[in-house]
Amino acid sequence: MEEKDWDDEECDDTPTMTTVSRHCFGDDSETPSFSISIIENMKEDYGLFVWPCSVVLAEYVWQQKHRFSGATVVELGAGTSLPGLVAAKLGARVTLTDNSTRLEVLDNMRRLCELNKLECNVLGLTWGVWDAPLFSLQPTLILGADVLYDSNAFDDLFATVTFLLRNSPGSIFITSYHNRSGHHLIEFLMGKWGLKCLKLLDGFSFLPSDKASLLSGNIQLAEIAPISKDNA
Repeated sequence: MEEKDWDDEECDDTPTMTTVSRHCFGDDSETPSFSISIIENMKEDYGLFVWPCSVVLAEYVWQQKHRFSGATVVELGAGTSLPGLVAAKLGARVTLTDNSTRLEVLDNMRRLCELNKLECNVLGLTWGVWDAPLFSLQPTLILGADVLYDSNAFDDLFATVTFLLRNSPGSIFITSYHNRSGHHLIEFLMGKWGLKCLKLLDGFSFLPSDKASLLSGNIQLAEIAPISKDNA
């Protein structure tokens, strides 16, 4: 279930259209367990809009709630942070990250935490850049919604993901993505970086009908882990 309230704001004589969307989660759509409110800016860049892959991944987090209670979670390229905020609502210790140069996106992430009364760490993290904060992250679960959209950034993304997985043995990367060119590209990248796919799902196979009816596209969800040295 998703509700949106629209508001036009004036800033430097330029109209900016914003909305607060409400995303509900629960086993009964009529009486949801909780909801997450997201501030979206329809005029600005990709990081300020809730994309379908984010809805799919957030629903998966809810349905896998037993794995997230008490877990340490990092969301990469979080943007509006819906999956990470759901994880926090379920009791995970969450760090929300996005490109360190996207200050407006990072500021919006902090506002979202305040709006939803959740305590999350917000961190500027640029894929493929080895800044000091990266080395302190030891997540048990890594989330990434629609992070596989720019082929120029794939190696930087997988370098960062691989480091985080290796830095925290037993951790898993869960990503939802539009299957634009088949799973072959993901398989190639996993092989290149010494990773393996543990699970591959059609994103609509577990999405409630009320949410699925609002989305379109070929969305898949994968759980990825390092290949152990014993199996290499």
